[in-house]
Amino acid sequence: MTVAPDRDRGGDHSVVDGPCPFLVVDLCMQAWPDARFDMAHRHGITAYGVTAFDPHDTFDQAVERLMYWHLVGRRYPNLDVAVSVGEVRRAREAGRAALLLFSQGGDFIGGRLHRLEAMHRLGLRVMIPAYNRTNEICDGLLDTTNGGVTRFGRLVVEECNRLGIVLDCTHVGARSAHEIIDRSADPVIFSHSNPSRLAPNPRNIDDALIQACAARGGLIGLVAWGPLVMRPGTTHWPTLDEYIDMVAYAADLLGGTAHLTFSTDMSLGTYPRHDADPWGAPAYPGIADDYGRHVTADPRSAKRSLDGFSDYAHVFTLAERMLVRGFSEADVRGVLGEHALHLFEQVWHRVSR
Repeated sequence: MTVAPDRDRGGDHSVVDGPCPFLVVDLCMQAWPDARFDMAHRHGITAYGVTAFDPHDTFDQAVERLMYWHLVGRRYPNLDVAVSVGEVRRAREAGRAALLLFSQGGDFIGGRLHRLEAMHRLGLRVMIPAYNRTNEICDGLLDTTNGGVTRFGRLVVEECNRLGIVLDCTHVGARSAHEIIDRSADPVIFSHSNPSRLAPNPRNIDDALIQACAARGGLIGLVAWGPLVMRPGTTHWPTLDEYIDMVAYAADLLGGTAHLTFSTDMSLGTYPRHDADPWGAPAYPGIADDYGRHVTADPRSAKRSLDGFSDYAHVFTLAERMLVRGFSEADVRGVLGEHALHLFEQVWHRVSR
């Protein structure tokens, strides 16, 4: 198979010849209107966990943006919007790619619990309850409070369990994440978080959370996003091998790879620039400040990913490098996608009544 050279701009990805030998599920990515959707099945990815709408969208905004992905699925015969594991596997067998509809935030619920069922019926299958800042459900990771899950948030956890929506504790406060893990009848995930022991970024998670999630059957989606891989005291572009160090660390901590999976936080198409609010913004801890000073502050740059993994087609290199590092083929298959589908199969089999 052929892979084009590295590109300078993120959102552009190489086209590969032939199917990927591994089933690959990216648990966190974005796609934008200028993406080459007609080529999305040729990057080596089986299923994209697409951020279906903006984290703090209202219910009306969230519905509008989520429905856009159904339009994409109709317009492009190489893409399916999948709401079950069976649909993901059938898309792969047919040479298509699947879009999985995820939410990075629960603000859209707005205190109206029935909205969760409405969104589930529209295809939502994974939800982060709070994105960095505190809301009606629980505390956000970057906020000053650490009060855990609210009384309404407890209902949200129960409703997600009833419907079969996977709870994702990425971006959620540490106390809230522990409480969600304990309260949820289903295993939960961290779709894009890394061990803070290696990269003490405010967005990463500590060993106790990693172990608690795994103990209840959950998954840690180790993310190949540069700022969350960058080690303290370093100034170079983080590498693929440094990312694999994180996989090895988590595997040693948990006694194997059974509770590990992966994500990229990459995009298809042009990532938008975020303009500063002229009225000022809350002083949240900087997630990518050092990265911006030493590597790149441009969210559209390929260097926001990793040296050696800035293109979806580099997933082949990731697999090869993991094998060289001593991981088994079963480990690689599990981390790249099979573990995620196994967890989804546990949760998504329900239908709302």
